[in-house]
Amino acid sequence: MFPLRDSTPSGTIPIVTILLIIVNGLMFFYELSMGPYIDRFVTLYGVTPYNIFHFTAQSGGFFGNVLIPLFTSIFMHGGWLHLIGNMWFLWIFGDNIEDRLGHFEYLIFYLLCGVGATLIHVMLHPNSHLPTIGASGAIAGVLGAYLLSYPQARVYTLLILVVIIRFVELPAFIFLLVWFGLQLVSGTSELSTPTADSAGTAYWAHLGGFAVGMALILLMPKNPDRVVPAWYERDRNFVA
Repeated sequence: MFPLRDSTPSGTIPIVTILLIIVNGLMFFYELSMGPYIDRFVTLYGVTPYNIFHFTAQSGGFFGNVLIPLFTSIFMHGGWLHLIGNMWFLWIFGDNIEDRLGHFEYLIFYLLCGVGATLIHVMLHPNSHLPTIGASGAIAGVLGAYLLSYPQARVYTLLILVVIIRFVELPAFIFLLVWFGLQLVSGTSELSTPTADSAGTAYWAHLGGFAVGMALILLMPKNPDRVVPAWYERDRNFVA
């Protein structure tokens, strides 16, 4: 299930969304330039749950093991598919949340979602020595905010079911709830794995980011100059 575009117009140029995509892309190319030192780079600037809980015993202390990685990790990716998939979701859904919150507020929102998502992953995997990287948690926050902000929007979706391939138009709330359900199933399975380092995807960072995004979109002030779709005005009683 892959989104192609949504039906919600953005009333402003999504400057922050574009800049985030550029920064993530530049960071990935920098990672590639590290060559044989890439593992060391990921260890230093990715979030390692064990180091978070034992930062006093690690070189670098609080700043090197907690504060800096919490932010640098959300701009790093583990491969081309990881990067492209995340940036595509951000491009589809991020512009509308930026429009709703305003540029600066949206940047704060994005960073808080990323940090919050990572901390939830850390709390559920306290003994993991596996560095966590990726913008998925922050983007999941964007999805959670979109669910509450534009549930009546339509998402044009590429649906692949084994050998069946279809282009379908889904209500945003169905697309996002299905996405959340898939993450929940995978995350529940992840917790049942015998070792903390066995998981390759931080599903609980996705789930946590989604929840953080839903909470923040309710709490943060909205941009009073945003352009509101006509259907949103009609159905605003059903929109947070």
